[in-house]
Amino acid sequence: MRLFILGLGYSAQHFVRKFGGSFSHVAGTVRDPARRDDLAGIELHAFSGSRPADATVDRIRNADVLLISIPPGSTGDPALAAVGDVIAAGRRKVVYLSTIGVYGDHAGGWVDESTPPQSGLDRARMRVAAERAWTDTVQGDVAILRLAGIYGPGRNALVTLRSGTARRIIKPGQVFNRIHVDDIASAIMAAINHNSSGTWNVCDDEPAPPQDVIAYAAQLMDIAPPAEEAFATAEMSAMARSFYASSARVSNARLKHELGVTLTYPTYRHGLDALWRDGEERLRC
Repeated sequence: MRLFILGLGYSAQHFVRKFGGSFSHVAGTVRDPARRDDLAGIELHAFSGSRPADATVDRIRNADVLLISIPPGSTGDPALAAVGDVIAAGRRKVVYLSTIGVYGDHAGGWVDESTPPQSGLDRARMRVAAERAWTDTVQGDVAILRLAGIYGPGRNALVTLRSGTARRIIKPGQVFNRIHVDDIASAIMAAINHNSSGTWNVCDDEPAPPQDVIAYAAQLMDIAPPAEEAFATAEMSAMARSFYASSARVSNARLKHELGVTLTYPTYRHGLDALWRDGEERLRC
């Protein structure tokens, strides 16, 4: 299989590191290929929203699998706007990385893939529109993977504690869902191998208050956690505050039962334990 990735971000790069050997050819887009020497082994193509070069279009046209990890904008999905005609012209497998943010606020209640999206946030509504656009455009199977909050190497509570940027914001009843990037990679591969279209939540087994994650990471590092801050009076950016507007417990049952994914890190504790073991000296204060 030939893989083309639109948007070589954190999750897509990790997928290639884990499963790139499963493909006969791997290519993908970045804004400036000349500045991405950290992506050795991947054929890089420039893409910033406008129609890409002919060589890029040819790679997309000939790909057996497309992995999409570019977020939509106010005018729609930039990849479909630029190369939608090419994507619509042939049959291929498409995996689109979306977000569980589309479900909106459920006051901490459980949701699954049958729950209608209801978020009032513009960015979540744009995601729903992009999901529909990809499903309507592609001639072939489309897997929509709705990702929870992503963490992994270099992006986790241990790192924010060490850098001094971790905070324990307390909003009673608030829970977040999260997923280790290694389990995202496994979900992507399972979706590629699945022989039909569908939507799957990609999250771990334990939605939890964000302050609990920080406290557990501090315990691993044998340091005092940051002081608690009440959400109502905490100084936060509008973007950061918006994440607290939704609280829901997201089910991953369909991911396990239909795609057959066994999570390597079923809770944040499993993930942080492994990250601490793997990078103890780098992360130690």
